[in-house]
Amino acid sequence: MGEHSKRRGGQATAERVRGPEGAARRASRRLERLTGHPVDGVSAVSAEDHGWRVALDVLEVPRIPDTTSLMATYEVDLDQDGRLLRFRRVRRYRRAASDD
Repeated sequence: MGEHSKRRGGQATAERVRGPEGAARRASRRLERLTGHPVDGVSAVSAEDHGWRVALDVLEVPRIPDTTSLMATYEVDLDQDGRLLRFRRVRRYRRAASDD
């Protein structure tokens, strides 16, 4: 089965996340559904005691030219089964901006 829930005895159970790629895909889908903003890329993935922490770069405000679009980095925490524990925006920036 894919990312969707399985059914056992009438109750939905989440499918376990497999590896950093699976965590990144799952976090991207969850964040896009919650914010309505498209994920532009993955900045980091780390295994944590609770499951996974994924940093995602999101296009929040598209502008022309594209280099002036407003981007944001979100941290998304998932448990081992891919359920969303929390998310938060940690940075907002213009697409063309570089880190100091």
